[in-house]
Amino acid sequence: MNFQQLRIIREAELQKFNLTEVANALFTSQSGVSKHIKDLEDELGVELFVRHGKRLLGLTEPGRELAVIARRMLQDAGNIKRLADQFADAEQGQLTIATTHTQARYALPQVVARFKAAYPRVHLVLLQANPAEIVDLLQAGEADIGIATEALDGPSGLVSFPFYDWQHAVVVPEGHALLKQTPLTLEALAEHPLITYHEGYTGRAHIDAAFADAGLAPDIVLSALDADVIKTYVGVGLGVGIVAAMAFEPLRDLGLRSLDAGHLFPANTTRIALKRGQYLRGFAYRFLQECTPALDEARVRLAMAGEGAAAR
Repeated sequence: MNFQQLRIIREAELQKFNLTEVANALFTSQSGVSKHIKDLEDELGVELFVRHGKRLLGLTEPGRELAVIARRMLQDAGNIKRLADQFADAEQGQLTIATTHTQARYALPQVVARFKAAYPRVHLVLLQANPAEIVDLLQAGEADIGIATEALDGPSGLVSFPFYDWQHAVVVPEGHALLKQTPLTLEALAEHPLITYHEGYTGRAHIDAAFADAGLAPDIVLSALDADVIKTYVGVGLGVGIVAAMAFEPLRDLGLRSLDAGHLFPANTTRIALKRGQYLRGFAYRFLQECTPALDEARVRLAMAGEGAAAR
């Protein structure tokens, strides 16, 4: 048994048992993957995969149990490498953050600036992805830290912490009729075409729920993945925007006005997630504390070790 065989077991699950994709992910040949699988099954004396001809359809019962052990062994191997790097040179390395456009654009710039001032030799990678993709990146060990509003509180194998709370705001062009609407109401908003986030992004579920609870069916004429696109189309007169309040910048968003909507839509919480059991280097703990001082190393270690209450 060797680590490449364990990587193939893990990658087969990730690639939905497509051997061509497994081979591509591991930079090897499909025939090489097939040989590793056969050698491992011969060594163990059990079939690990359900097959139809030469195609893999899934894992057998022993295959599923082995996959759990393989993931743990590969994670521990990675932990050993990170531990060695930490003690060899604590000031240098790579930190990968998976996050959404909204967080990367509006919430993290000052965090990143402070972190880079403290660790100039750490290469920081920002992977922009949707919340479901962030979960996948964390679970696969391809990201050290995940930051998003949706999807991070609950997935298996992850531990998450509250980062900060935020509200939505309504964005309209200068001179728009809603500027005279006091107080702003959902009913008044529903009379206009709306532009807001795509489903699954940046608190969209709270927006939909607020209108549904009020018995209203708003006309959402365009949905987008980030606030910059939403504001652009508000600016050309396509409709009224609903964005994260932090995404409105008066000095940059010329010709637009922001209206408080905190009384219309529930507050949202952006969360920080980590893979349970993963070894974090010292600079990763520093990044977490730059996000929020409450995330001290002791608290994070407790949660990562399995003390779920420490994450609340």
